[in-house]
Amino acid sequence: MSVTINKASRYILLILGSLFMLYPILWLLGSSLKTNEEIPKSNLFPSEFRWENFVEGWNAIPGYTFGQFFGNSFLIAGLSVVGTVLSSFIVAFGFARIKFPLKGVWFAVLMMTLMLPTQVTLVPQYILFKNFDWIGTTLPIIVPHFLAVSPFYVFLIIQFIRSIPSDLDESAKIDGCSMVGIAFRIILPLCVPALVTSALFCFIWTWDDFLAQMLYLTDTAKYTVPLALRLFLDNSSAVTWGPMYAMSVLAILPSFLIFTFAQKYFVEGIATTGIK
Repeated sequence: MSVTINKASRYILLILGSLFMLYPILWLLGSSLKTNEEIPKSNLFPSEFRWENFVEGWNAIPGYTFGQFFGNSFLIAGLSVVGTVLSSFIVAFGFARIKFPLKGVWFAVLMMTLMLPTQVTLVPQYILFKNFDWIGTTLPIIVPHFLAVSPFYVFLIIQFIRSIPSDLDESAKIDGCSMVGIAFRIILPLCVPALVTSALFCFIWTWDDFLAQMLYLTDTAKYTVPLALRLFLDNSSAVTWGPMYAMSVLAILPSFLIFTFAQKYFVEGIATTGIK
């Protein structure tokens, strides 16, 4: 009897905690269907659902629609994911499988950069990209992802590769497989969970990134969804809260859907890399 009570109490606590975590999402959904006058009220959902907020929000920016901003975000996030997964895998394979001079030193440097705050490198990076004449383009946001600048993904994939038996490499060498062949024909297919995990993190963080996009994107036509949402907060006119919240709901849908459908690989990648 006591075991049943303890189990029931744990489930109740988990349900209450889940409701507590879901409240901001429910509030956002409710606010996206309210009028400006009803938003300050304490009711979670509106007395009358105003679906027009989604249409008004989609066309709220003069001369543009949110379709263009979503396209820009998907382009930047998609290329960033491809660059991150490819470059991080190559670097991780080198650290996990190839012997080279000062390997331990370079790995220590990698770990040090993992602990380095982003704000420390913000100004030097801006000066560098300005000298390249990249300010105002998407290159400062996309190109670094092709150079494995995020040590978190490299470390994640390294840990996964180390869990793969090295006997597979030896067998492939006996069959005449080169090191490149071992990497892309043997190790790469086995690293799918870690690669999917890295891709998920990269997509979500790039999609939600505001600071880098605000620094480097100066043309409204190249704005992403986070920057477009900021355009609703115009000091010269009244803020249309309902349409802004409606676009905010649409902004979180891609990350939610991708995580939902790739959750199996995400959990597997985290669990496997965490036991090493």
